Amino acid sequence: MPKLLYISTMRLPTEKAHGLQIMQNCEAFAAAGCDVTLWVARRWNTREMRAVADPFHYYGVGANFKLRRIPCIDLFPLFPADSAGARLAFYILQLSYALASVILLQFTRADIYYSRDAIIMSLLARMRAKPSLAFEAHQFPASGRGAALQRQVVTSAGSVIAITPRLREDLIRMRGADPARIIVEHDGIRRARFDQKRDRAAARGLIGWSQQAFIVGYVGRLQTLGMDKGVGMLVEALAAVDGVCLALVGGPDDMADSLRNRWRDLGMPPERFLYAGHVPPDEVPLYLGAFDVCALPLPAEAHFAQYASPMKLFEYMAAGRAIVASDLPSWSDVVTDRETALLLPPNDVAAWSEAIYSLRCDEVLRAELEKRARERALEHYAWDVRAERILAHINSARKL
Repeated sequence: MPKLLYISTMRLPTEKAHGLQIMQNCEAFAAAGCDVTLWVARRWNTREMRAVADPFHYYGVGANFKLRRIPCIDLFPLFPADSAGARLAFYILQLSYALASVILLQFTRADIYYSRDAIIMSLLARMRAKPSLAFEAHQFPASGRGAALQRQVVTSAGSVIAITPRLREDLIRMRGADPARIIVEHDGIRRARFDQKRDRAAARGLIGWSQQAFIVGYVGRLQTLGMDKGVGMLVEALAAVDGVCLALVGGPDDMADSLRNRWRDLGMPPERFLYAGHVPPDEVPLYLGAFDVCALPLPAEAHFAQYASPMKLFEYMAAGRAIVASDLPSWSDVVTDRETALLLPPNDVAAWSEAIYSLRCDEVLRAELEKRARERALEHYAWDVRAERILAHINSARKL
């Protein structure tokens, strides 16, 4: 049984999507036959996350892999977000975690060292043989130290996993990655979370939402890397559709409050703004089951348009709900317009209003989109099949 060591500097648990992604991937690698250990940083956490006693239960994954918390110096609670102090705290955290990892790696051996942290992978490249290193790339720094670090990492890793086709192309063209060592693997879904399509009426009954409402929903954080995720545009689009409700599952609360105020300013009834806040990941399928339409209104920023593979898209698909999404290259190989989703110009309020109105009126179209999207997600984008493809790629790359 090959040993796989997954190393991350994340808080665990975390309200951010990467925590769920990493936990589900570790579960999938273990189910694929690896002896998996996940290293995370022993960091200060939020009050809500400190209340979580069992991260395996919180994320709804099996405890088929080991979890180890690595000491580090975490000064983030002392500084406001995006301040100079927070940037200093980041470097102190990374350095202290790296030093602790160096010590522990003297006594730890694995067949595969896996990470999506470039700094960690750079460290591993100085300590372990190239064939054993697997780097999962999620971003593409445009310039500066981040770009130089990424170049060093993708040329020293034995295997690279890019989460979009464009990211793979740019890592080859601009970072010097070996085409034979890099594959594309989008994010995906945990099949067991969506083994049965949720009954809409039952889901609404459990949550307490109206059975008669037509609900357009969005799941996830309202901002990523300081960038807006288009939900404000969605509010404006819904204001032109009579009788529709907006449901938000995520946060943070202050951004949701701002969106609620915008909703009211547009003359929309307050009771049709449904805000669930942050919910445990294992409850997300319940909320998806209560939606009529799932929205992914991301703007055409380079990060979203070229390099993002949002888990929410795949979970929308697996939930069997009609999807309206920005027409961006990042997922052009995942969903097809009018086949598995309605793909719309980013920030085009009128186009979004028209599409949502058409879905409200056309139950046949809605049902067809739901069926085809769900089938595609369960067949092609489950973590277990993704893990098997990645492990096969790692084994193949070892022979180069």
